[in-house]
Amino acid sequence: MAEWTFLTNHAHTLLCIARDPGIRLRDVAERVGVTERAAQRIVSDLVEAGYLDRLREGRRNYYRIRADRPLRHPVERGHRVGEILAVLHEPKDPDGAS
Repeated sequence: MAEWTFLTNHAHTLLCIARDPGIRLRDVAERVGVTERAAQRIVSDLVEAGYLDRLREGRRNYYRIRADRPLRHPVERGHRVGEILAVLHEPKDPDGAS
């Protein structure tokens, strides 16, 4: 039986970025279970659709999630990205234990 999850890779990517706005795409790919190229494509999709802002600082990218953006599917219409993040986001503990 094939494995499946309730959330898409795009949602998984947003959660990774919410937990660590300076995360490397290599790390996103590893956590989401996709190739680095797929992670790049997902982040590009999210930036182009206005769900993420990509901020360049030196050689690193940092991301800012636009939590006010509406969810895209008709079933979720009327809800915002921030609502999902509020439920599923585990803030990074400054002491290293999340």
